[in-house]
Amino acid sequence: VQLQASGGGLVQAGGSLRLSCAASGRDFSGYTMGWFRRAPGKEREFVGSISWSGDSTYYAGSVKGRFTISRGNDRNTVYLQMDLLKPEDTAVYYCAAAFAGSHRVSYVPESRYSKWGQGTQVTVSS
Repeated sequence: VQLQASGGGLVQAGGSLRLSCAASGRDFSGYTMGWFRRAPGKEREFVGSISWSGDSTYYAGSVKGRFTISRGNDRNTVYLQMDLLKPEDTAVYYCAAAFAGSHRVSYVPESRYSKWGQGTQVTVSS
């Protein structure tokens, strides 16, 4: 089982980036996919998540209205579109998978995320 995150980089405040997470190695049916981030010196923070069906999403308040999570037609690729980026969005972003047992659950507790990607750095300059 492998989760591969990509798309990070350096962007100016107000700009956009799109992260991708490709899942491989098993059938991810019933898995909710989430994005997390860890800023320097801070705890890991939940960003948002999406149901296996792709029609239900859940966001942290700090990114709601600026970030959008979507799922590819194959269900094994998840995207994080980040708009109106702020310097405080600077962090290593991770994708993760949690078995929800349902195709429509977008929120699961962080403790249930059992598969993690390696992270991709996002730096927002002011």
